[in-house]
Amino acid sequence: MEVKVDIPLYGPSVNIVKKSGDALCKALYDKFRCVTTIQGVEMETEMSNKYQKRTPTIPQEERGQFKLRSGVKVSVWKADLTNFPADAVVNAANEDLKHYGGLALALSKAGGPQIQMESDDHVKKYSKVNTGEAVVLSSGSLPCKMIIHAVGPDLSMSAFNFDPEKGRPALEKTIKSILNRVGENRLATVAIPAISSGLFNYPLRECANTIVSTIKAYYDNPHRLTPQEIFLVNNDEPTVQEMKRACNQIFSPQQHTLYNQATANHPGSTTKTESLSVQINNVVLTLKKGKIEAQNTDVIVNTASANFKLSTGAISSAILNKAGPEMQNEIKTAKGFNNIIHTKPYRLSCKAVYHTFCIEKSNGSKAEKILFDSVSECLWQAAAQNNSSIAFPAIGTGALGFSGAESARLMLDAVTKYALNCSKMLQVHFVIFPTDDRIFQAFESQMKNLQKRPQPNYGHDESQSSRAPAPQISLVCPSEESKHEAERWLKNRLSTDSHSVKINNNFISHFSDHDHLQLAILADGGLSIEEFFSQGHACLTVKGKPEENAVIAALQVEALLCKIHEDFIAEEEHQLKILTRMKVSGEKKTVDKKSQFFSERIQPFRPVGLWVVKVDKVENDALKEMFERKKKQLHQSSTKKMFQRIPAQFCEMISRIGFHAECAPPEDPKYGEGIYFSSSIRTALELWREKGEEYLYFVEAEVLLGNSAKGERGFILPPPDGKNPNILCDSVYGGSDVSVIFSGYQALPKYIITCKNSR
Repeated sequence: MEVKVDIPLYGPSVNIVKKSGDALCKALYDKFRCVTTIQGVEMETEMSNKYQKRTPTIPQEERGQFKLRSGVKVSVWKADLTNFPADAVVNAANEDLKHYGGLALALSKAGGPQIQMESDDHVKKYSKVNTGEAVVLSSGSLPCKMIIHAVGPDLSMSAFNFDPEKGRPALEKTIKSILNRVGENRLATVAIPAISSGLFNYPLRECANTIVSTIKAYYDNPHRLTPQEIFLVNNDEPTVQEMKRACNQIFSPQQHTLYNQATANHPGSTTKTESLSVQINNVVLTLKKGKIEAQNTDVIVNTASANFKLSTGAISSAILNKAGPEMQNEIKTAKGFNNIIHTKPYRLSCKAVYHTFCIEKSNGSKAEKILFDSVSECLWQAAAQNNSSIAFPAIGTGALGFSGAESARLMLDAVTKYALNCSKMLQVHFVIFPTDDRIFQAFESQMKNLQKRPQPNYGHDESQSSRAPAPQISLVCPSEESKHEAERWLKNRLSTDSHSVKINNNFISHFSDHDHLQLAILADGGLSIEEFFSQGHACLTVKGKPEENAVIAALQVEALLCKIHEDFIAEEEHQLKILTRMKVSGEKKTVDKKSQFFSERIQPFRPVGLWVVKVDKVENDALKEMFERKKKQLHQSSTKKMFQRIPAQFCEMISRIGFHAECAPPEDPKYGEGIYFSSSIRTALELWREKGEEYLYFVEAEVLLGNSAKGERGFILPPPDGKNPNILCDSVYGGSDVSVIFSGYQALPKYIITCKNSR
């Protein structure tokens, strides 16, 4: 359950946030998965990263939707690709990945210098990208997960002589390469422009035909990994129209096509409106006709009765009939979050179902508040659980007695308030039953007036709303523990009580020459930045006056370390995929507190005064495969249950790529420079000294110790096993309950255990 908190800013902290908002937001998200909104502070530079709001340069308009036989949805959009809410956007690149013009330049500018730097590094390491190929790199500060740089045919080059027929096979290959990357990276959505139609001179009509026909042919193969949706996105009217024409002609006439209001109002159009889209900050709100139980969004929202009988009510009955009786069984014992209960989707095409419990309109303002709060809570919970899309029915318009206009007003107000206070990208769908024309028209009317209507007044009087907001940072965190960690870190980082700021993080040892150059630039302002190692811990101090300058520089360093951390995880995941040819999921499932598994996990913690608040089971088949290979390599079948205490920010990393020495160096690495484990929680608290933390995090692991020798300070590998110096031991030990391994694949994370310190 997400937790929201507002943190007022005073004195020097206002100027610190003003000058380093980007770095602050990135660190809070990467470390604690907290989404940040900064209010009442006039930022010195435009906020440009994906953890803050960005304003699109043109309004986003959906022009049509098409459903392929494989289930993939293809939609046509007029929009700004630099701010489009998709998992990946495609860049029309050249072979050298030099982003000097057109779309490439626009994406590079919006995403920051990291995009060109990574492109240069890729070409230097792997050579140029040939025509027809596509590569995936990180997205810099764009609001997407990654960029797919794709090289289409350049018809101005002599090889093609302006002949689109000669260039067609190359463009087909380019589109196939893009779709291959989408499948390999398990992307749910991708935004593709009209590649080669701009600076590369491919005729627009032929370009649109080739792109659309290639997409259709590609996903006609039933064995393909399919995304949820492909967005065909361009920012100029002629290209958008050609893409829409190509989709109409090439996709089967039997395919259901939806048009938004922008299409319906276009000159010469007589098509009845079936879909309408509006963007509010990073939220794209779409009104459409359909059956709620048939939606492919990450979350489907149900409106259920207070007696928990899902067979009561038209919407709830439809969802139950498709999901199956297991949903009715689960809802009786499922956990509730305020007004919402979550269940599994069972036979539905979503990841989760959120069940709301509203009351009849006859209850007056109380009923309106519950409906409004229910929609709000669904949105915040969807964002906190990293969902990218959610579908709502017209809540309250059945037996509860709300009119279509009343339901639309309350639901739109909730979406608007959410969009103005959360910077996460989210696609919100209002799904109206196909025959409910009256309800559809009521929602359509409200949405048309949405941008003309002043921002709703949520309980503030006019004198308050007219004033400038007080400086504050608002956090939306995935849990109470993450909120606590983020608040503690933020308070520490914004403090100017000392002219010196110290950062302890073993990823400091991964600084490249380019990173050191950035540190030198930071130090040019009269600051002193010093790196040092102390008992196996990498540290960095930033000193200088005024003190706030040291804090601002330290936050830039924190953002740099987050980037190094991200790259490290990406590289390790890539290696895991190559070694195992398996998906690297790192999925964590919370263990039921009433289960035997939970009871077994908490027993070691009680004697030392730690209260277990949550146990997450780690499920990662790729790590398990590597662990089994290590068993065979070491000729070991037995393992030992051991523990490691880790900082909060590394919980996700360990679940995804396993154990690394950088994550949890002990207080004193006196048995070697490896990965430490303890067989007792009491010893773990000595190995990793607590520093007044309220929440502590432990990993329970299976560890392969094999042949073990006594550890000594400075070991970077185990000592030889016997007289042959080429045969090493498998691990070292320190006392009866401390072991050190030097290969992360010798340990398999099983559970991540969150404890509250009650001592």
